[in-house]
Amino acid sequence: MTGTAGAVQARADSVRNRRLLLRAATEAFAECGVDVPMHTIAQRAGVAKGTVFRHFPTKDDLLAAIMMQLLDRLLGTAVRLLRADDAGGALKEFMAHGIGLLAADRAFCDVIGRPSLQHADVREAIDRLCDAVEDLTARARAQGAVRGDITGTDIVLLLGGVHQTAQPLLDREPRAWERFLEIAFDGLRARDRAALPHPPPARLRMADPSGVPAGAKT
Repeated sequence: MTGTAGAVQARADSVRNRRLLLRAATEAFAECGVDVPMHTIAQRAGVAKGTVFRHFPTKDDLLAAIMMQLLDRLLGTAVRLLRADDAGGALKEFMAHGIGLLAADRAFCDVIGRPSLQHADVREAIDRLCDAVEDLTARARAQGAVRGDITGTDIVLLLGGVHQTAQPLLDREPRAWERFLEIAFDGLRARDRAALPHPPPARLRMADPSGVPAGAKT
């Protein structure tokens, strides 16, 4: 094998191993949470433990890559639904899709507040998601489907809120979140209501594990 051919094969092997690792880790974390050892992930992927650390030096690097996959799926759904005629129905469908993804993944709650959410790529992906969901929400506001003081960031935060509400039931009732989504969405609908008692968040920022709010460091 020539040097060029060997380099091409090595790159192909590296891409394949990364894909196998991400798939194995996603499945393991979703089933068991983030305490699954790295060597277990290597075994599930069929690669050596050292291969894991060549691609992901720390578990938080691996979790960040998995979070990027989740955020990309949510963003793709939001962008697709921007073409829907029924903006209110599209917004609710987005919420159902997002909460369904979270309900199927035990690792999600474990990841909140971890350093993996402080990766620059993850923060940028969260910003892109919030922008797309704001567009979805603005269309729903314009059609009178939701109240005028609801923002896209409210919607993104409600995904986790509805999931957390249903979480104690999900082991035995995996679709229990649908009840709480209906309750939450009923509160979003445009009706004669008092103004919300607190201004909306300007931007979604996850808490830094150090205890210092993101954006507060100098």
